Amino acid sequence: MITLTKEDGPADLDGVTHMCIGVSWDPTAGSSGGVLGALRRKQGTDLDLIAIAMQNGDPVRLAGLDSLDPMGNGSLVHSGDNQTGKGDGDDETVTVEFARIPQNITEIVFVAAAYKRGSSFQKARNISFKVYDATGGSSQQVADIWPSLMTADNGCAVAKAVRRGGDWKLQVINETGKIKQGDERALMRFAASK
Repeated sequence: MITLTKEDGPADLDGVTHMCIGVSWDPTAGSSGGVLGALRRKQGTDLDLIAIAMQNGDPVRLAGLDSLDPMGNGSLVHSGDNQTGKGDGDDETVTVEFARIPQNITEIVFVAAAYKRGSSFQKARNISFKVYDATGGSSQQVADIWPSLMTADNGCAVAKAVRRGGDWKLQVINETGKIKQGDERALMRFAASK
């Protein structure tokens, strides 16, 4: 098992063949009470987990939003879009099978964002990013990353998997920033800056 924190720097993923990153959140009424608050909780908010595969610093594939298997071989797979945050456990996940990631991919940046217009981190509570070692068919949590509730940003770079020769390392980032909603290029620029 590996335990990951931002302060520890990149962790070797020796023996980790499958990794999963999940995001979960709870819908909130914000400062609204009564009927309006109940309606906001029922509607929920739509956050998105996105994995951006990079080739020497240049984004070339995106898993998330409407792309569930961007490599076409099952090596980088998104679970699908949860638009409310309702339910237990992870609301969206991305699974990586390192041995099948094409050799030209040098890193994968995992970003959570209030990407769609009208969504925001402020309309969600208890946002949590979890990293799992999914080697051998079972999932063991190795990190739980909580972004600050004080942020007015709408994006969070969660972590980055980096290829070093034939091996992979995982670095916790947990840095927030502003992304123009609905703009994939802005999302990719944000990921590339990490």
